[in-house]
Amino acid sequence: MQSVVQKLRDLDAYPKVNEDFYNRTFYGGLVTLVSAIIMFFLFVFEFSSYLHTVTETTLVVDTSRGGTLRINFDVTFPEVPCTVLSIDAEDISGERHFDIRHDIVKTRVDAIGNTVEARQDSIGAPKIKKPLQKHGGRLDHNETYCGSCYGAESSDDHCCNSCEEVREAYKKKGWALTNVDLIDQCEREGFFQKIHEEKGEGCNIKGFLEVNKVAGTFHFIPGKTFHLSDFFFSDFISVQNDNYNITHKINKLNFGDYFPGLVNPLDGVQWLQQTAGGSYQYFLKVVPAIYTDVRGRTILSNQFSVTEHFKHSDSGRYQSVPGVFFYYDLSPVKVNYMEKHTSFLHFVTNVCAIIGGTFTVAGIIDSFVYHGRKAMKKKM
Repeated sequence: MQSVVQKLRDLDAYPKVNEDFYNRTFYGGLVTLVSAIIMFFLFVFEFSSYLHTVTETTLVVDTSRGGTLRINFDVTFPEVPCTVLSIDAEDISGERHFDIRHDIVKTRVDAIGNTVEARQDSIGAPKIKKPLQKHGGRLDHNETYCGSCYGAESSDDHCCNSCEEVREAYKKKGWALTNVDLIDQCEREGFFQKIHEEKGEGCNIKGFLEVNKVAGTFHFIPGKTFHLSDFFFSDFISVQNDNYNITHKINKLNFGDYFPGLVNPLDGVQWLQQTAGGSYQYFLKVVPAIYTDVRGRTILSNQFSVTEHFKHSDSGRYQSVPGVFFYYDLSPVKVNYMEKHTSFLHFVTNVCAIIGGTFTVAGIIDSFVYHGRKAMKKKM
């Protein structure tokens, strides 16, 4: 037993010095006090970091296919009335949606931004079921109503019983819809009257789009878009001859749910139009993101970067459709955010490093001070 104790004594890496050989100094005590305070604050900082979570970021190739992309938006146009403002979307797969109305809410605002009226998006009133004329003539007693398409009928029994159906008939013919005030259905539904009532007002439009997860575009324009082959037109712009001012403020624009640390660069951005005519374009690079918190809950979302460009509509050249256009493309790289706590062993290692490192540095400083003062006393 004694031999074992002796062997352990020989392994002692910290030999003890008799207290009679200690030489305690004022400056040594000061260095000790300062080092203790430093160790305390470093320990508190390290303990606080241990209690809080950290987020690790990794980049991987996005191998997912298919699926949908949700676009949430809230945009205010101070100079464009709600009646003529519409939203369209299309993507590279060939899917096109014009004058989207579902999941969209428009709010009329006055010149200073106060709310006038909020409504689900619709143009005019519901279709008139019993107007007075049938293709320009009176209804017989037992006849059902069949409204005129004003030259755009595809057959003799083709009926247009609403302003929207007249517009659709014109769209199929590739014609622009002009003189809306002379169309009986539009006049009865109050379309032209609404345009005049809302003149000088603006519009806040908000909602969301569910689109294919491929590159595409969506845009807000003062008019209704229709297409003929590969050409696109806006047929309600002729209702007013004024150049629309597309000044706008993007209150919110994102591509998915919020997660901690997410920054949407267009939130709160405002652009003022200085010249007449033209369109404003945003080019977005959408990066898929997955956020996993410490409890294992996962949020699938997206981040994006943006560049901007204003396209002038010069006189004498092709007149571009006024509006705000968003062109988005998907990145092949996906970002994984993993929220986690620092491990306990890592915390203990850091604490030991704080204590040992502080004592070592304090010992070096104390040694310099002690030997420096000792050398100065010898010279004196």
